[in-house]
Order: sequence, then structure tokens, then C-alpha cells
Amino acid sequence: MCILFIAVKQHSDYPLIIAANRDEFHARPTQDSHWWEGNDGILAGKDLQAGGTWMGITKTGKFGALTNIRDPKRIKSNAKSRGELVLNALTEENGISDHTLQSSREDYNGYNLLHGDVDNLKVYNNFENTHSQLEQGVYGLSNAALNSPWPKTTKGMEALSRYCQTQSNIEYEDLFTILRDDVKADDDKLPKTGVPYEWEKKISSAFIVTPEYGTRTSTLLLVSKDRKVSWLERNFDAESNKTTESHFDFELQN
Repeated sequence: MCILFIAVKQHSDYPLIIAANRDEFHARPTQDSHWWEGNDGILAGKDLQAGGTWMGITKTGKFGALTNIRDPKRIKSNAKSRGELVLNALTEENGISDHTLQSSREDYNGYNLLHGDVDNLKVYNNFENTHSQLEQGVYGLSNAALNSPWPKTTKGMEALSRYCQTQSNIEYEDLFTILRDDVKADDDKLPKTGVPYEWEKKISSAFIVTPEYGTRTSTLLLVSKDRKVSWLERNFDAESNKTTESHFDFELQN
């Protein structure tokens, strides 16, 4: 289902920092981040079941990332794969339009789409049919509306904000540590989204570990003031052991 922490113009060296976890069933086949064959302008992982992706960037700075909205009562069995929305945001010449998102919103189960380019990002929520522009600040996007005060969302936002304010040098390992938080929320702070208590508890941490479902990937995206991009990814198995790691650096093309 995923969670993203986003810092916009919070650090003097990096006007954009995104730290993200992708949560998914371990049985779902996935390809690690790579430059896509036939379209080497896209850097992203790939969902090998439906063909889309959950987060990606292009060499020109177009960006897309997705989180599911958790509401079992509104699940549609015939809905389109939400991963194609991120792909459309990356491949369409001018990005994915507001009109396209609004006119197709009933075709998908609940989602938030973070999209635009690295200088101008916004979030579309298809359940609420709303767009939110990301101005200067720190944001959290999990499985409800932007900045919904779920414990793991608030905790990660506060940690990223504090880190940007107090550290002159960004260390990748420190950002991965924020994403690796597997402390579950107290019972009285659990969101009530319609899933059974046991699952609500299991998935209440930023980093999720269960035998069948959990955090598969942690990704960092940093864009420096001189337009250099760093993309770092770690992938995990069902026991939360790191299985692969990759690092891509490139300069944005004008």
C-alpha cells in the first residue's frame, strides 16, 4: 500500500527529498528499479503482474508515485491496475492531466497519485476528487488523504522535518533508518479503516513485516540544488532481510 515522506525546500542542498516504502504481497512478482528497456528515460521498478509501477522518475524530471487508499467497502473487483497511472504520469508528454484523472477516477480502486515534476508536485485523491499542491514543507502520504494524522505518517513526517532542520549533510543511511521504523501504533491510536484489528495493528508501522505481506522496497529520491538526482533502493524478503540494493545518479536534462 506504500507510504511516502516528502520534504520540499526543507534542506539547503536538496530542495526535494522523498523517502518511500512500497508494501505489497510477497508473492507478487516484481522487477527492481532499472532504466526501462525501450524507454530509457524512465527509472522505476516494475510490477510484473500488471506491467505498471509504483514510483518512478524520468531524465527530464517528471515524477510519479502511488499509494492505495484503504477502504475495503469500496473495493471493485473489475478495477484497472493503479500502477498504470504512474506510468502515464511518466510517459505522457506533459504529464497526466487533471481532466484525465478526474474523468477516469471511477475506473480505479482508491488511490493517491503524487505527480508532476521535481519542481512542481501535487497529489490527486480519486476518492475525494481533490488536487493538493505541494508547497514548501514536509508531507506524509499513506493510505488515506495527504497528511492524515495516522501515527506512522505523523511520526515519519516529524522525523524527516527534524532531520532536514538539524543536519547540514544528508546521510542516506539516516533516511533509510526513518523508513525502517517497525514500531506498531498503540491500540488507542490505530486508524479504523475497516480491516480486522489484527491487520490494522500489523500494518500500523512504516515498515511492515508479515509472512505474506509487508515492505518489499525502500526508496530514496534526492534532487540537489544543482539538478543532480540520486535514487537509492533496497529490497527486502518476507523476514525483512535486505535482498538487493541499487544506486543511480544522473543529471536532469532540460
